[in-house]
Amino acid sequence: MVEIEELLFRYNPWWENEYETDSILRSRYIKSLNMLLNKKDIIFVTGLRRVGKTTILKDYISHLLEKGVKSSDILFVPIDAYGLLNQSIHEIVRIYRKIHGLRSSDKSFLFLDEIAEKENFHIELKDFYDNEKTKIFASSSSASIMKERSSLLTGRSRTIEVHPLDFAEYLVFNKLTLQKSEPQLSENYFEKYMLDGGMPEYVLSKDPEDLQKVIDDIITKDIALKFKIENVKQLKEYYQLLCERVGKRISYTKLSNILDLSRDFVKRVLGYFEDAYLFYEMPYCGTLNEQIKNPKKIYISDVGMRNITTGFRDIGAVYENLVYLTIKHNNPCYILKNKIEIDFKYEKMVIEAKYRREVEGKQKALIEELKKDHQIVIAKDWRYFIKERVKFSKY
Repeated sequence: MVEIEELLFRYNPWWENEYETDSILRSRYIKSLNMLLNKKDIIFVTGLRRVGKTTILKDYISHLLEKGVKSSDILFVPIDAYGLLNQSIHEIVRIYRKIHGLRSSDKSFLFLDEIAEKENFHIELKDFYDNEKTKIFASSSSASIMKERSSLLTGRSRTIEVHPLDFAEYLVFNKLTLQKSEPQLSENYFEKYMLDGGMPEYVLSKDPEDLQKVIDDIITKDIALKFKIENVKQLKEYYQLLCERVGKRISYTKLSNILDLSRDFVKRVLGYFEDAYLFYEMPYCGTLNEQIKNPKKIYISDVGMRNITTGFRDIGAVYENLVYLTIKHNNPCYILKNKIEIDFKYEKMVIEAKYRREVEGKQKALIEELKKDHQIVIAKDWRYFIKERVKFSKY
């Protein structure tokens, strides 16, 4: 068996050599991590499998080294690696400190990749937080485990959710630039983004097998294996059905009838999909009772996954999904009045996604009514997704 010390040197190459990453920097996440660097909080970096969490952690390590942090003060641990999974975090850190002659009172930066693989990680992290000068960054692909186990860390942690590439990042990854003199090129770039989605490896490789493997791994490893579901074929059919319904209101009863599965099972598995950051549900705008009574709308975390499953069609639904992902952090809801639907509302903002279309008829009348108390934005094209999107798209 490989010695733990040897493994730590393998996973921390900056201890012996100059360290540079060859990845494309996702600067908004580096900026978010930097804002929390001097706070005591444990930082959890969460999100979909293969969305780039590990890369972001390693890019941030590179950033710290550039800023003058000593290489021996940084420890990166892939928790699920062979030879490390069965070791306690404390034991790994003890060996790390022994290697570098560090004391527990010395400041260090601890990066723990896929922390949820460790059964009682929350207990160990709380001990580090309470008793040592260790700044902890940890990644996870499971929302439910983080909620369940990190309750012990309430008031001691912050969470940053990593999403697939947004349009601006997609342009950077593809070495493309928007030019005001050639708006038709911007439209072409955006349509390609709507087709590809934003999973980093797929955007770079353009190999559909890369994206299909991510989907298969999420369904088999993050859901079937984790929640002990034997019929993987049913899970894949359910996933495909939800992809078909992106941007639509969903009924657990209708889904259960189509899939010939119990309503309880259908509802529970949708929770598993959300746990893996694969799908998101958005509620109806209203009181808690009204939200429970009315169906939710469904959105997928990456439209490329949806397109590789259903084919690139219903472009309006794809566009609406992208608008949702842009505003998800605001906890939006949808408006439904007299059978007329408005896509999104949060605070005093109302947004209707109309890709290459106009607002007409009863929907226009409802928007005029809402205009009295809300700022109205009609998102129509790629310009919504650039920094001045409100200026371009205001109703």
